[in-house]
Amino acid sequence: MLLYIVRHGETDWNKSHRVQGRTDIPLNDYGRRLAEETAEGMKDIQIDIGMTSPLLRAKETAQIILKGRDVPLYDEARLQEISFGRYEGVYCGGDHCDPESEAFNRFFCDTGNYIPPDDAETIPQLYERTGGFLESLMRREDLAGKSILVSTHGAAMTSLLNRIRGNLSVEHFWRDEVPPNCSITVVEINGSKAQIVKEGLIFYKEKVKKWKTV
Repeated sequence: MLLYIVRHGETDWNKSHRVQGRTDIPLNDYGRRLAEETAEGMKDIQIDIGMTSPLLRAKETAQIILKGRDVPLYDEARLQEISFGRYEGVYCGGDHCDPESEAFNRFFCDTGNYIPPDDAETIPQLYERTGGFLESLMRREDLAGKSILVSTHGAAMTSLLNRIRGNLSVEHFWRDEVPPNCSITVVEINGSKAQIVKEGLIFYKEKVKKWKTV
């Protein structure tokens, strides 16, 4: 089984450094263009099935990549982004940081000391949720030998890849940085073993800036 794990394209909230989490923000025109160029780059890659976070930005990214293909696409709640609770909507970078941005930015800059709000999800809970998704794939005998597009989000994708690397640390969650929008990592699953075979594939020409909180 091969997984093509993709982070969604850009949204207006990505561009303006607002905390998204579970807030359902669609792609912007630039994000759609990134997805379209990714679709073009992947046109010769066999995809048998698609699985996506039900949030609009991930779902639309998958729909654009799979456009014109006879490939079923299924919502998978375990691929949703981590919930940031009341921090969602906060401006956490650029010239208009909100007062709560310093506490939120620990999520990226000092993850071991990040304290999620009471109405949010913790990183260990994220590891458990996305790990459950990965384990469920490993048990799917009907998917053996299939190629699967997995459309998700920055933290959820990082959580999946960290588990495959054997890193379930909270402190070092971002050791390999935030995946760029529409970047793809290829994972091979054989039985109960998963390994990353290609990481950070980019099929578009634009140079997307890395996420910065300041």
